[in-house]
Amino acid sequence: MGGRVKSQSQSVEPASAGTVDEILRILGETWGHAVCELDHGNAFELLAATILSAQSTDKRINMITPALFARFPDAASLAEGDPAEVEELVKSSGFYRNKTKSLLGMARKLVADFGGEVPDTMEEMLTLPGVARKTANVVLGTAKGIQSGIAVDTHVKRVSAKLGLTQHTDPVKIERDLTAQIPQERWTDVGHQIIWHGRRVCHARKPNCGECTLAPVCPSREVA
Repeated sequence: MGGRVKSQSQSVEPASAGTVDEILRILGETWGHAVCELDHGNAFELLAATILSAQSTDKRINMITPALFARFPDAASLAEGDPAEVEELVKSSGFYRNKTKSLLGMARKLVADFGGEVPDTMEEMLTLPGVARKTANVVLGTAKGIQSGIAVDTHVKRVSAKLGLTQHTDPVKIERDLTAQIPQERWTDVGHQIIWHGRRVCHARKPNCGECTLAPVCPSREVA
């Protein structure tokens, strides 16, 4: 007799504290090597790459940034950049005109207010053009080791809901739920681990529940 298959539209029961501990243990064992997949050499490069990554893939952005960073290696050089030249360099990322405006605005703000350096606080990061909480969390956590929060992208949003870690759809509320359940020293690492799980196993269209290490504790698993 076949089991019931849960659809994405069904609500998922919130995870218990014990289940959260088990989820974190399995994530650590399965994806303990997970890292940010945007190539970068410093906080400025990661900031620019993350801005470019909106509505694109890390693979595509990693094809774009070597030429961009060779031409504009820091905030000071990018702040003086010609918009037309920047647009040409980032064109294949999609929405390139808006992204160019954000990149130039970000660089000029860094030069004007932060001595050309990426700031260390969420409040300061959010003053930069093109930067919201997700981008700020990526840069602060990955490039600076500052546990400011958890970056909620499409994978974190989907996987955390399936696991019962949140019942919200708003990224800010999802982040609040996750940070309330996950130890602060693990925020950045767990964020990367969930993203890797979403990209490699828990796919949006057809999750690979048969090979999912989290299946035993996942209320949304598809049962054969």
